[in-house]
Amino acid sequence: MEKPKFNFSTPFIRFLGGQNILFLILLILLLGFTIWVYSYISFIFAPIIVFVQTVVFPVVLALIAFYLLRPILRLLEKAKIPRVWGILIIFLFLAGLITIIIVAIVPFLRTQFENLIMEFPNYLNQMIQSINNFVNNSVLNTYFQDFSLESNDLIRSLPESVSNVFNQTLTGVTSLISTITDFVLGLVTFPFILFYLLKDGEKLPRYVIKLLPPSMREDTADLLKQMDRQLSSYIQGQLMVAFCIGVMIYIGFLIIGMDYALLLASIAMVTSVVPYLGPIIAITPAIIIAIVTSPFMLVKLVIVWTVVQLLEGKLISPQIMGKNLHIHPITIIFVLLTAGHLFGVVGVVLGIPGYALLKIIVTHIYFLFRRRYNKYAAEPYEKIQ
Repeated sequence: MEKPKFNFSTPFIRFLGGQNILFLILLILLLGFTIWVYSYISFIFAPIIVFVQTVVFPVVLALIAFYLLRPILRLLEKAKIPRVWGILIIFLFLAGLITIIIVAIVPFLRTQFENLIMEFPNYLNQMIQSINNFVNNSVLNTYFQDFSLESNDLIRSLPESVSNVFNQTLTGVTSLISTITDFVLGLVTFPFILFYLLKDGEKLPRYVIKLLPPSMREDTADLLKQMDRQLSSYIQGQLMVAFCIGVMIYIGFLIIGMDYALLLASIAMVTSVVPYLGPIIAITPAIIIAIVTSPFMLVKLVIVWTVVQLLEGKLISPQIMGKNLHIHPITIIFVLLTAGHLFGVVGVVLGIPGYALLKIIVTHIYFLFRRRYNKYAAEPYEKIQ
């Protein structure tokens, strides 16, 4: 009688399609070999890196504008206006809006900005003197005898610090010229990229899907729809929230009589696109101006800022953005710090949407792996043949 033969196959082995230990070892060796080879031939990819760095700015601008303008273009198409004519109408409207902003608002903001730059050292000097007077006339004086904020020394050191920064900047003048050139080229090419995105952006996912094997097309289409929905809701929602914050702060500053109300509200509106860190950056100059103006102005500033933050956090953001990102606040802070350290200001601005897209991709891949594993795990073991 022939002895029974045992099949030592497991769901994990069938899931991987072969011997699991051998498969994992070969995979690790292949990954290490790839990294080792890349370390010796990385110069080959230098043109690709330069190309990506050159096109990333206009492409990102065009994507943001695309997600903002796509709903308007769809409304125009529903009104029986051809897509190309709708794009031209949008471009004409944008040109008129930008012209009005440049003519009516920018000169006023520039005047306020120039005045604030000229007066800011005086504000800083007065604030430091106020802090010194408060410390010297309080019970804390005995603890701060060996420590004092010398405002005059600080103000006198500002030109030297500016000179050092200027000298360091001159050493990198070539890099500065290259950056300015890339910025100008990005602004010039931005309208053309936006035009073709609005014209053919809806067709692009279908072109990508056709390049893939038939078995992957359905899952890829689902992944692209999720990414498109996430980007659209984040960009549109974040800019709407930023606009609402700017308007509320401007109205609040006008009510309490804060100097440079429009400029400070504009700064708050721009920086609010960065979660958590943006409000801290925006409120800093307002606090300095309020302290110098009067202690009561500081109290009014705190009240206005608290009301705006409560309205934004409890009413505006939940209604406009909802909880589409599903990202924990601690994760957001870590992402901002890491992206800012790696990519600077661009990383701070694009870190959160980039992380959200990466999370969608990883979650979708994990879902596919789990579905495949469950498929094989559902098969009964063949212990005896």
